[in-house]
Amino acid sequence: MKLGNETWIVKEFVLVGFSNFPDLKPTLFSLFLLMYLITLSGNITIITIIYLDHTLHTPMYCFLGVLSLSETCYTLVTIPNMLVHLLMENQVISISSCRAQMFFFLGLGCSHCFLLTLMGYDRYVAICHPLRYPMIMNPSVCIRLGALVFCSGFLVAIIETCLIFSSSFCNDNRVEHFFCDIAPVLKLSCTQSIAKALAIFFLSVIVVLVSFLLILLSYAFIVAAILRIPSAEGRRKAFSTCASHLTVVIVHFGCASIIYLRPESGSNPEKDRMVAVFYTVVTPLLNPVVYTLRNKEVRVALKRTLGRRLRTQSL
Repeated sequence: MKLGNETWIVKEFVLVGFSNFPDLKPTLFSLFLLMYLITLSGNITIITIIYLDHTLHTPMYCFLGVLSLSETCYTLVTIPNMLVHLLMENQVISISSCRAQMFFFLGLGCSHCFLLTLMGYDRYVAICHPLRYPMIMNPSVCIRLGALVFCSGFLVAIIETCLIFSSSFCNDNRVEHFFCDIAPVLKLSCTQSIAKALAIFFLSVIVVLVSFLLILLSYAFIVAAILRIPSAEGRRKAFSTCASHLTVVIVHFGCASIIYLRPESGSNPEKDRMVAVFYTVVTPLLNPVVYTLRNKEVRVALKRTLGRRLRTQSL
């Protein structure tokens, strides 16, 4: 739609994606598809093992199962669409589809941050207050905390999505990304509002930075408690229960900080796309690998479950 002599109201977007590398598209499609299938297989395996093995029916592993389910949905929001666009010349997406994609991406991403914070709190209670752990982290409390995590995450997503899509988009309809992320879409708004940009940045700071600081606070108490354990074996065992979670936290919050905790995010589209590939494709792949290879209880449960299946099939 045209307004006046030169202003065009945008009705749909074009995702630039990887169109600058046409010769690499088949290679990128094969690579991303393989990584996506491995990610889905890893997360589904974790969810299945936790469900089938009763020794893993504890808050720590229930949260891990929810994390794997959340990551499966998180990758479904962006990767299939990206794979389709790698095969097609037409990379058009309607504004309503863009809005929906951003809402679910932000909702699951924010929930992911809050869930990692909750997992840090769970480790703090388990190590610093082991005798009171069953009472503090009882099933009812875990369910309420899990519901609070996702309600909070999607509440932030509603606010940010409404702020971004509260005005029309003018002239340029090219989104310099392979999905509808905050900065590339906000750049196309007809009204470049500093207040709107600051509000979105402030919400990002709350979600990413505050969550990370709360996790650091939990680990400060955890480290202090571990250092008071008299035996080296006891210290090693206590820390091993946190190692997988800490690895995922560093990778996840590191990538989120690079993209969302700098006001000039989006000024370098090529760099932002590469970082986005890492946190939408690579990080979800690393998480199930980290939790299966670095977590002894999950490895033992996996072997036990596979052993039972093999014995059942042989009978």
